[in-house]
Amino acid sequence: MAEQPKQGQPRPIPPRRPLTLRDVSEKSGVSEMTVSRVLRNRGDVSEPTRQKVLLAARELGYVPNRIAGALASQRVNLVGVVIPSLSNQVFPEVLQGISDVLEESGLQPVIGVTRYSQAREEEVLYEMLSWRPSGIIVAGLEHSEASRAMLAAAGIPVVEIMDVNGTPVDSMVGISHDLAGRRMAEAILKAGYRRIGFLGTKMPDDHRARKRMEGFEAALRDAGLAVQARDFYDGGSALQKGREMTAALLKSHPDLDFIYCSNDMIGAGGLLHCLEQGMDVPGEIGLAGFNAIDLIQGLPRRLATMDSCRREIGRRAAEIITAARSGKALSRQVIELEPAILPGDTIRRA
Repeated sequence: MAEQPKQGQPRPIPPRRPLTLRDVSEKSGVSEMTVSRVLRNRGDVSEPTRQKVLLAARELGYVPNRIAGALASQRVNLVGVVIPSLSNQVFPEVLQGISDVLEESGLQPVIGVTRYSQAREEEVLYEMLSWRPSGIIVAGLEHSEASRAMLAAAGIPVVEIMDVNGTPVDSMVGISHDLAGRRMAEAILKAGYRRIGFLGTKMPDDHRARKRMEGFEAALRDAGLAVQARDFYDGGSALQKGREMTAALLKSHPDLDFIYCSNDMIGAGGLLHCLEQGMDVPGEIGLAGFNAIDLIQGLPRRLATMDSCRREIGRRAAEIITAARSGKALSRQVIELEPAILPGDTIRRA
């Protein structure tokens, strides 16, 4: 069995090469000139031939080079950064970590937002890659087949961030969300809570939240327990929604003694509701979120949460891009960072 890398250490991944018109030509069975005409939407090409070329390009993950001939290097000093949301307070800190590294390298980040949609991610990646950036940083490991093919065929450093529970296209930097969920469950159980509820959002589109929930539930099963009640909604990480969901969950399950939330905003809303109702937190009921966002520092009590290493993830991802650009062999690696529980004031001291 191959030796597993230690946390934070590189894991070798096989190299890739960029695709060319010849690859599309060979797959579609038409000439390179015809492929070029189709992809540039020029010339008189029959519809069946056009569709054959487009299908071959899509299956290969080929993206036309819009700056070919304009720059000798065929690369621009841009790094594409693809994230699911700008309203989610998680991602600005990731972007700050990326910016901290790139600002002294001559590279500039360009941001694309997917709204947790794989179809939207395809569109964003297609546009970004068509300009031949020097690298791509993309949140998450779950992509459509077309997106994964484009990333694999890009011929540039690709760093998938925020998660290491999966197989990367090239490099990945993040935490294990399965481990994060398990560790939070263990802390809750150690503090003596047994009747546990769960509140989440963006299921199943937010794969990282799903993995945390799965790890959380697995740790409870190991202890002979299960989540007693749960609720999800398809919306942003809103404070008011956290209040409403917590109120509804406790109304239907008043015997709960802990609520684990998929993010800090839901948890903060839940904490405010419990305090408004005069509940003893953490004696009568405990709460926890995830991400350790700055907002929760202003709550009447410190919400228990977990540091997801967001800024460091951004920094390490950008360092892979800049190192590859300077010719250093730091591409094709896996960096797993360590999530840490911040117990705050909403979990009983064990």
